[in-house]
Amino acid sequence: MSKPTVVLLHGVGLDHSMWEPTAALLADRFTVITPDLPGHGIRPPVSAGVTLADLADGVVGEIPVGSHLVGFSLGALVAQHVALRRPELVATLTSVSSVCERTAEERALVLDRLRTAEADFMASTAASLQRWFAGTDVDPVWVARTEATLLANDLGSFLNCYRVFATADAELGPDLGAIAVRALAVTGESDPGSTPEMTHRLAAALPDCRAVVIPQARHMLPVERPQALVDSLTTFLGECAHV
Repeated sequence: MSKPTVVLLHGVGLDHSMWEPTAALLADRFTVITPDLPGHGIRPPVSAGVTLADLADGVVGEIPVGSHLVGFSLGALVAQHVALRRPELVATLTSVSSVCERTAEERALVLDRLRTAEADFMASTAASLQRWFAGTDVDPVWVARTEATLLANDLGSFLNCYRVFATADAELGPDLGAIAVRALAVTGESDPGSTPEMTHRLAAALPDCRAVVIPQARHMLPVERPQALVDSLTTFLGECAHV
């Protein structure tokens, strides 16, 4: 009997390797697929003007029909787009550390981070690591790996993708109610960017979505708290399988 398929989509500036701790915990029960998004990892850089639809179109070929689709941060926005435009591919949708319908103040904060990256990419990278890992017990090896992945980006491609991350929730917002599959939204209690409020906002916008907030966790749930993330995901998927 074949295993159900879980497809894991990473965040902006990262690549498939960020999923290793989570994928290892899923591998006994699921076929796990971890593609690189366009402009990331082994994929060629993307050009100015790239859109959320472009990023989604660039990854749908690696999503088998009927997959349990899980996206982290930018990957969550991509996953939501796929669920809207290619629903036959998506059995369930899980958004991890996802933004949703940013307020004017939340939009200003992320656009400020984009301007920092444009002006000083090293400072932007240091600020991201601080925001994601400060006060956590994440192994310093993983922090260093994450830093290396961020610094390996083609700068122009990174900025083009970050602009999508900073703006595409506004594009998605009016259509979220059309996502028909069962959904889960998960974030960390102490995530300053993809806040618990946003996760509840997303759960309210989707027709059938549960919100889960993991206590004492920051943004990088797949690295910081993989077991808690997998517990939430497998509980959700188990319930879906018995409906």
